[in-house]
Amino acid sequence: MEIPDILLTKLKEAKHISVLTGAGISAESGISTFRDPDGLWSKFNPMELASIDGFLANPELVWEWYQYRKKIANEAKPNSGHIALAELEKLFDAFYVFTQNVDRLHHRAGSKNVYELHGNIIENRCFDCGRQFKSDSVLADNKLPVCSYCGGKIRPNVVWFGESLPQDVLQLADSSARTCDIFLSIGTSAEVFPAAALPITAKQNGAYVVEINPNVTSFSDTADLHLQGASGEVLPLLLELFLKYNKNESK
Repeated sequence: MEIPDILLTKLKEAKHISVLTGAGISAESGISTFRDPDGLWSKFNPMELASIDGFLANPELVWEWYQYRKKIANEAKPNSGHIALAELEKLFDAFYVFTQNVDRLHHRAGSKNVYELHGNIIENRCFDCGRQFKSDSVLADNKLPVCSYCGGKIRPNVVWFGESLPQDVLQLADSSARTCDIFLSIGTSAEVFPAAALPITAKQNGAYVVEINPNVTSFSDTADLHLQGASGEVLPLLLELFLKYNKNESK
């Protein structure tokens, strides 16, 4: 893997970095993706496990499914890609990570400015009143936990099929894409909208757009630079070279 000098130069000049991460970076920590040929949606019906209708039809099944996924997320560890992003953040005045992942690995790696486009599976909320529950709720005696305030069903704090993304996060992501100097699209297929529109918006507004992905995607030809490789390999190398570049430039 070679990191071209033009990227290092642009990073040196940049004040505002916007990052979009997808399932690929979490897959490197052992968390299965959904849309790959052997992904989770090839084995499970998303409308039964990730929709309001599915939850209302069989809330205990949905709750058990997300408790299972939550256990996997909690047992997973941030990989070198997550950690490198957290270190890169320290070098810029404005550095925003917008993630489609729900596992909180960016937070655990040390990133501060992380915004979740699809919510997360670590926290829960009441289906009826919307009250947030950040502490653990466990399935006991095959019964769904209920809200201690209104008695409503407790659900995972994720965005399901048919639901809107959190508008405040989406608006911030769009604003960041429009004003950033560099946009990094990492480990995402660039096919799931509205998140897939962010790198396009960034490019249309003059940002230098870099895609980091071991696979070629529908966005690869549009990006200014496609770095074909796993984020856990590319991002640490980028961080290392950028730190050396900064040191040499300051001499």
